[in-house]
Amino acid sequence: MPRLLCFLIFTLIVANFSYAEILKKNPCIWDNEFGISCLEIKANTYNSSKFSNSGINKIIITKKQIEDSGAVDLIDIFKTSSDINITQSGPKGQQASMFMRGTGSNHVLVMINGIPINDQSTTQGLHDFGVDFIQTIQQIEIYPGSSATHFGTNAIGGAINIIMTGDYKNSLSIVADKDLNYEFFGNRTFVSENSSLNFKLGSVRHETISARGTPDDEKDELRNYTINTNYENYINFNKRIFSNIYLRQTIAEYDNSNSNQTGYEGDNRMGTFHLGFEDSSKANDQKYVFYYNIYNREYDERGTIDTYESEVIGLKYNFSKTLDEKFSFGIGSEYKYDWGYFDNNGSYQAETKGHSDNISLYGNFGYNIYDQLNFSFFGRDDKHKYTGNSITYKLNLEHKLNSSKFGISYMEGLRNPTLYEMFGTDNFGYSGNRDLQPEKSNTIEVYSNLSINENLKFSVRGFKSSIENNIEYINNKYRNDNDDIDLNQSGINFNVNFYGKSSYFKFFSSFLSTKKENESDQLRRPEKNYGLDFSYKFKNEKLGDFDLNILYNHYGKHLDTHSSNFSVIEMDSTDIFDIKLEKEIKNSKIFLKINNLLNEYYQRPHGYNQEGRMIKVGYKY
Repeated sequence: MPRLLCFLIFTLIVANFSYAEILKKNPCIWDNEFGISCLEIKANTYNSSKFSNSGINKIIITKKQIEDSGAVDLIDIFKTSSDINITQSGPKGQQASMFMRGTGSNHVLVMINGIPINDQSTTQGLHDFGVDFIQTIQQIEIYPGSSATHFGTNAIGGAINIIMTGDYKNSLSIVADKDLNYEFFGNRTFVSENSSLNFKLGSVRHETISARGTPDDEKDELRNYTINTNYENYINFNKRIFSNIYLRQTIAEYDNSNSNQTGYEGDNRMGTFHLGFEDSSKANDQKYVFYYNIYNREYDERGTIDTYESEVIGLKYNFSKTLDEKFSFGIGSEYKYDWGYFDNNGSYQAETKGHSDNISLYGNFGYNIYDQLNFSFFGRDDKHKYTGNSITYKLNLEHKLNSSKFGISYMEGLRNPTLYEMFGTDNFGYSGNRDLQPEKSNTIEVYSNLSINENLKFSVRGFKSSIENNIEYINNKYRNDNDDIDLNQSGINFNVNFYGKSSYFKFFSSFLSTKKENESDQLRRPEKNYGLDFSYKFKNEKLGDFDLNILYNHYGKHLDTHSSNFSVIEMDSTDIFDIKLEKEIKNSKIFLKINNLLNEYYQRPHGYNQEGRMIKVGYKY
């Protein structure tokens, strides 16, 4: 409680991260009936200011890119990112893990509108990407590399920010296939002189294959329901109050093994609420947010019920200021209280019940040394109830040459132990370890973004990182590894983007090396990934215009664990093609989407089937 009072004195009021800002200059008109000045979804990052923001590595995936791809869930979106590898324990709705830049799935921080949502009732505090669908998502930001100085703990490998706000175009869409699987989305916005109220509703049903069985076995069904509301009220041009509510339920059948396939179902429910205030001008930006997250998951294993619950409440404050044409700075603070509980029954019995809190102070400054050279510094101090103070920082130096830029960064990352690692117990003798210390990482990165002309752009990034003090399960207890041998990751990512009058082309590739302490390769991290995203608009005088999108992804060979004998095996590479053909007719669109065009059969991870060819038709009004 004293920490909370200190935080309230420091911030004075609750608070948020803002993405929408009315453009004072160069106003534009939306393509809808409102005719209001357009809103810009800004990729402003916590703990950044004008001259430090350019050194932050971020990849923005817009609403148009999401729609063009025909994606169903977040996993479909991440296929085009060279920094990310995904494995999913079966078809849509099954548990999925993300490995960003070769780090573990517990090293990725996930946020909604800049607020962390990682589930504290999981063993390692990771986020399950298999239960999130894109119907209500407006934009996705990917932050590869350590982002602890911006967002806090868990962001050793990187961070994902899911943006819900900014969709003011009313629409209704339905997608279906021959097996009566469907995807539904509706969006409605009410706008008055100074405020807007936005409602979104999404639902998905999939029943395609068995996660563990053969193609002739029973199918595992998925049902997803999502609701999102966004409210804004402008007190004046610079000040606004806003709120965001997101509710999601995903019910998915799963298989316990090849022989036990029926009677297993997971019910994953999640909700988040944000209430904020923003005061921004040309030189200053001040944001406040109060947030609350809740998870409630139940797994029915033939009558045995496992329950997982967690809650997070937090307050966040962020301020940035531009002093002149050379210098900018920012400060901020966050208080976060985590509570978690789970009760696992059956042959494996485990439970946990505990709480923790963390208060952080952070700041940054950016200095424009001269017109083409920029230096920035980011610092953050997290005080955790059990691990104490942890300081992380980031340095960035960037040189601009015409429309190209070159830079180098040094970053530190941080992950505090989870509630289960500190408080959990099981029937094999494990009991939590409250003496655990946080994991820390060090990363050096060099990058270059080259603009050949307005149409052709190249980007390349090379990095080398290590994780020390990593938390391991040793002799029935989680302990910090103290052998002075780090986990090491290194790699290089390459992207080419071409913007033509009627076409778009993106080629992406990743070459990765990620090692265990014994220098062997880590599992499920292929050394080589590449792919392309291609869009083209066909023009025909008789039939009209058609939009074509082709997505190709090569997932390289990698090591995995055999699902039956648990030996280490090599998994073959996969080559997956998705294709989408769309036609616009007045205010409507009709489209045909084929996933896994070549009907390639593969498992990822071993023993878990992935979906074959799927043909869908869709309509959007």
